[in-house]
Amino acid sequence: MAQINCTQVTEFILMGLTDRQELKMPLFVIFLSIYLFTAVGNLGLILVIRTDARLNTPMYFFLSNLAFVDFCYASVITPKMLGNFLYEQNVISFNACAAQLGCFLTFMISECLLLASMAYDRFVAICNPLLYMVSMSPAICIQLVAVPYSYSFLVALFHAILTFRLSYCHSNVINHFYCDDMPLLRLTCSDTHSKQLWIFTCASITFISSVLTVFVSYMFIISAILRMRSAEGRRKAFSTCGSHMLAVTIFYGTLIFMYLQPSSNHSLDTDKMASVFYTVIIPMLNPLIYSLRNKDVKEALKKVIINRN
Repeated sequence: MAQINCTQVTEFILMGLTDRQELKMPLFVIFLSIYLFTAVGNLGLILVIRTDARLNTPMYFFLSNLAFVDFCYASVITPKMLGNFLYEQNVISFNACAAQLGCFLTFMISECLLLASMAYDRFVAICNPLLYMVSMSPAICIQLVAVPYSYSFLVALFHAILTFRLSYCHSNVINHFYCDDMPLLRLTCSDTHSKQLWIFTCASITFISSVLTVFVSYMFIISAILRMRSAEGRRKAFSTCGSHMLAVTIFYGTLIFMYLQPSSNHSLDTDKMASVFYTVIIPMLNPLIYSLRNKDVKEALKKVIINRN
């Protein structure tokens, strides 16, 4: 086979969400406000959980880790996206693009697996309440967080290395607002079959295992709740799971829409809007979901505010 003669790119240009100048400043203000709200909401939630002794339980340990992942998730994507609205050309270096892809994948996979760990925690709490503190000991909780972080980092590193070992000589313009696998693969002049196979394999393992864990956990949870004789007990059990069920539905629903629709239905604009939702909007929504629907968090937040005043 003849060797393709091309010059390897050293930087990429992110096209962003829009090229319409009249929309850039309003969008900048909107997304800057969302990011600030995300940072304050998630860091504030971590602070409340760490400072209130009543929230020193496995459920809130997982929730603080979810808030940390959401903050990091948004911080990897949003600042660079804001640059798309301020600069004529939003340039990102080759190495910075690789770092952004690796961090994005790390935190996206971590969130997916942390939601599964949280579902397991709710399963133990409702189905085996007498053994809850034994089954969810500090050592086990740390393992249920450390494994998702470690797995996510290794998978993300593997994919980032595969992606950036390819040759990019067709163009250096990424039709997206951040460095993601699929827009990058459209630019390469290398064979991408093995890379796409690895994407499908890793995504399938991660998605199916986490969804299956959530689904099975909630089947047992719903069965246990329906067997409760006390209406108050059923209401309390459903309320403790409601926030997590809502967060799971939004996150997995967006990923299903993004990645499991037929390729013939894909459009770059639709993909961008879906990406905005799960990289920018969901990290903002999670603190609201878990604080507004949670009596303990609201009381702890009031306590922090009163003590500060």
